[in-house]
Amino acid sequence: MGLNEDLKANPPCHPLACAIQDCFTRNGYREERCQSVVIALYECCEAFYRSKGDNATTVSCPKPDLLRLKLRRLREGSQQ
Repeated sequence: MGLNEDLKANPPCHPLACAIQDCFTRNGYREERCQSVVIALYECCEAFYRSKGDNATTVSCPKPDLLRLKLRRLREGSQQ
């Protein structure tokens, strides 16, 4: 699925949340092996909040402030 399809899912971004769980199960819950799926979920959530506003909710995404913190840390870590 692409970002637009993930945003249109009910609830939004849910397919990526499921993909994370599947990845963790397949990889013995080693987060580093599922980093690309985690980032994809965060990017979907970022697009969700950008289009719907910070007061929007979906069970698949962290709250907007926490999401921004996680994305900032991931992006800072990838620049090092």
